[in-house]
Amino acid sequence: MTRTSYHHGALREVLLEACLRLIETEGIAAVSLRRVAREAGVSSGAPYHHFADRAALLADLATQGFRLLGADVAAARDAAPTPLAGLTAIADAYVRFARHNPGYFRLMFRPELSQPDKHPDTTAAGEAAFAVLADAVADCVAAGELPAGKAGTIAVTLWGLGHGLASLWLDGQLDKRSALLGTTAPELVDDVMRTFNALIAPDT
Repeated sequence: MTRTSYHHGALREVLLEACLRLIETEGIAAVSLRRVAREAGVSSGAPYHHFADRAALLADLATQGFRLLGADVAAARDAAPTPLAGLTAIADAYVRFARHNPGYFRLMFRPELSQPDKHPDTTAAGEAAFAVLADAVADCVAAGELPAGKAGTIAVTLWGLGHGLASLWLDGQLDKRSALLGTTAPELVDDVMRTFNALIAPDT
């Protein structure tokens, strides 16, 4: 990127892209406004046109990540043939998002870095992404596939399952465990999801 991007009004996007690249290549600790400016090819003062500090930059990037995740899980749910299949489709999409977007994923769930309490857009985007899952569970309840009294618990359980698998995969632990079980990480994830469905809705 060059300074030309700033003149075209794309400074904010250029800085967010530079920040994401830094996280993916060097980790979150490498991020500072000065370093992001250098990565983006703009002056060291340019980031302050859009971001008051490092936390504001990270919060905006986390917001972007949650919105992308929300779109991915919503598309997966909508493409599923049944409400129950929509739950595992959401979990699969969640894990895929983490695999394909490790920079976003590692930041989105680090509130001490992005400080979502000071940036309501980040909190709203995270809640909107979770609402896709909550709505999918509600659809299963309406279809008689899940008990109404456990809707909230099932939503959190599925979120925890997807997040745990995604984290293990990113950290390389899922590949190691899969090898010990004589399978692959994608096959193990599929098996875990099928097992989850059988546990929560054994008669479907």
